[in-house]
Amino acid sequence: MAPDPESTRATLRRFGQSGLTDGDLGEAALLLASLDRPGVPLDQYHDHLASIAKTAANLSADDPSSALRQTIAGEFAYEGDQKTYDDPQNANLIRVIDRRKGLPVSLGILYIATARALGLEACGLNFPNHFLIRLQWDGGRAIVDPFNGGVTLDARALRDLLTHFQGANAELSQDHYSDVSDLNILLRLQNNIKLRLLRDGQLEPALQVIRDMRLLAPGIPSLLREEGLLLARKGERRAAISCLRDFLTRDNIREPERVDVTRVLQVLESQLN
Repeated sequence: MAPDPESTRATLRRFGQSGLTDGDLGEAALLLASLDRPGVPLDQYHDHLASIAKTAANLSADDPSSALRQTIAGEFAYEGDQKTYDDPQNANLIRVIDRRKGLPVSLGILYIATARALGLEACGLNFPNHFLIRLQWDGGRAIVDPFNGGVTLDARALRDLLTHFQGANAELSQDHYSDVSDLNILLRLQNNIKLRLLRDGQLEPALQVIRDMRLLAPGIPSLLREEGLLLARKGERRAAISCLRDFLTRDNIREPERVDVTRVLQVLESQLN
């Protein structure tokens, strides 16, 4: 049975209020995907994730990252979409599973969910431009690139990847090895969809993506700011004013953003007179 959008958003709101547990990442990603694929039952996708985990568990490997790679990139033939990277389907986990290809972050969710089902520690890394994951187990750890066949990366490979995106003078720092939360992974996934919608001028769908992100992350005021600015762009001045006023009441707002939003509010309010 396919979840209806109302119940899906209610579940996302509960995740946002109570926080995500280690087992929620894959489920939350499927629920977000279902909002763009209404009427699609999720049972087969739950079964597919369970099948990936079962297959990986049956592989004997001293290095669990090898079992994940053999399973996800090998047995199930998942790969990074090199040819149509900007296709919005690459950020929708339902379509990623259907097509066996996706973005680094969507494939990373598969690796993390599978690793955790096997009892491993797995998380996303704060590496710029390209989503990576870290696996840890008794006696070892590995940094894995889910987009490129699940290969493991040493310090030299990480620096090569960093300079590829940021230039020859870029240097690795400790911050590049720090964890990112599951919430940030899901927001990164949805941000890919939002940016592609905005690029294509699809303002109303982009607005809905932002609102769904706010369900998951009610404590992040920048999303409220984004919603207000997009409403203003759509010409919905009163709704924009309400959002931006709410934004200015929030704590931990950066001063440049406060100044920018205050100026936008002044313009919008003057247009109502």
